[in-house]
Amino acid sequence: MIDLRRLHMLRVVRQQGTVTAAAETLHLTPSAVSHNLRELARELKVPLLEPQGRRVRLTSAGSLLLDHADALLARWEEAQAELESHRAGMTGPLRMAGFTTAISGLIAPAAGQLRHSRPHLRVQVRECDSLESMDLLVAGEVDLAVVEPVEGGPSPDDPRLEQSHLLEEPHIMLVPAAHPLAQAASVRLEDMAAEDWIVAAPGSCDHAQRVRILCAAAGFSPRIVHAATHWPAVWSLVGNGLGVSLVPRLAEGPAGEAVVRVPVAGKDMPMRRILTCVRRGSRHNPLIDLGIQALEEAARVHRSA
Repeated sequence: MIDLRRLHMLRVVRQQGTVTAAAETLHLTPSAVSHNLRELARELKVPLLEPQGRRVRLTSAGSLLLDHADALLARWEEAQAELESHRAGMTGPLRMAGFTTAISGLIAPAAGQLRHSRPHLRVQVRECDSLESMDLLVAGEVDLAVVEPVEGGPSPDDPRLEQSHLLEEPHIMLVPAAHPLAQAASVRLEDMAAEDWIVAAPGSCDHAQRVRILCAAAGFSPRIVHAATHWPAVWSLVGNGLGVSLVPRLAEGPAGEAVVRVPVAGKDMPMRRILTCVRRGSRHNPLIDLGIQALEEAARVHRSA
């Protein structure tokens, strides 16, 4: 019998690249992870890892094993989901993760609704970017994540994860209250070509890259003058007349700033895809299903607002 926990350890080592990093993710010691993987290799009578500089990589046998392990672990998630449906109470915890605007606009309302409708259910929320959320799912650290497709992240058909549509979110222009277009019913991106622009700081999220791509599609390169790490800083910079910004509709800033949110018009109106993501096979776990239903309700409320 193969210990599924050892398969999971091997999968996390592949994901993290070193035994030490995998051990930290799994809350184990490096020696415990190394021992378990040596035992797994001994049981299977094949080497599973080989050094690659300061990192390790899977041997061909290790890669073959994990091809099958992804299916085995997905079936185990299905079994756990069915077992959970037979248990009474459903007290949790239900661990949810998501990027900043997903938490403020979707996860927090969903968690609040669950707390109201099921006061005995414990919900835990964690803020992180989409790539980290998906890593945490694979590592078993969270149960449900709200993510956006990211370059270099897992593909839609990744055998470890199940991704489902949650929301198509429009972007809006954020302009100073005294701006000539502040009272417009809508603006086109090309109307803002001569403006100074404010974006999120490089490395904090993919906002700056998205702004460049969308403006390029509208026929111009934005003159980016200011960069900020948090949305309240973007709101403040715009409110003080230092430029404009293209922000997701879910983004929120502090009340009292002299800013106006103007819809973006045009046949190619920029949209952002938002997805729910769970470990493959766990979708019908009743706790996770409750979480997804609450998120879908929060998305419906957002669309109708």
